[in-house]
Amino acid sequence: MGVESGDRIAVALSGGKDSSALIYMLNKFFHDRRDLQFVAIAVDEGIKGFRKLTLDNAEKLTDKLNMKLFTYSFAHEFGFTLDDIVSRGFEQAPCTFCGVLRRRVIERKAKELGSTKVFTAHNLDDEVQTIMINYIRGDIERLRRLNMHRIDEFVPRIKPLRSIPEKEIAVYAYLVGLPLLTAHCPYAKLSFRFSVKRMLNEFEMRHPGTKYSLLRGYEHLMELLPPSTEHQRRLLTCERCGEASASKLCKVCEIIARMKMH
Repeated sequence: MGVESGDRIAVALSGGKDSSALIYMLNKFFHDRRDLQFVAIAVDEGIKGFRKLTLDNAEKLTDKLNMKLFTYSFAHEFGFTLDDIVSRGFEQAPCTFCGVLRRRVIERKAKELGSTKVFTAHNLDDEVQTIMINYIRGDIERLRRLNMHRIDEFVPRIKPLRSIPEKEIAVYAYLVGLPLLTAHCPYAKLSFRFSVKRMLNEFEMRHPGTKYSLLRGYEHLMELLPPSTEHQRRLLTCERCGEASASKLCKVCEIIARMKMH
């Protein structure tokens, strides 16, 4: 699935190097296409001392590219920030909550903006980390979902950079003059993903090509697996918010309920 005439594309823009490079490239490649529209969606999770830096960068970049930027926050959408979640001392890592809530904001706002597709800046490193996490957990259904587009229920998502290493994107961003922010999310090191990231980087250093091999191996595996009965069924509707869900209560509403209880 790629860009088609008449598309209104929402680009998830954090202001970091990957999403900045993606939106810069999209503008470079398609700025003469009058049949396409691009908007940027930024999400303020509420991480003190970190998110403001990247959001400022996102605003400067979209101003330079003459592209509309829509910024939304956890505080406004859900009534609490990621810092608030962390302060409750839940057993799960902050990234577990952040990923679910961030995805909901982007999905909901993309729909409201009339977007036909959402572009995200997931790179090769992101993809193979997710694949390895689900290998380790033995979660075959999540592995299947990585390779699917739920067109009937969601705005289709496209990852143009999924086969490009993070380091190469950083080099490109540097060469075209995009600012390379050195700030990192303070909660990232608490996640299982961070451990997997370090492991894969060590493998890549000792055995170059490991990350590409993981991605290609995963793609071949998906071709061999039988169809999933789970995805032959339509998703349910969350009884609280009305959004599509795999159960009666979606993950977002579960998080909101937990925050109200504590």
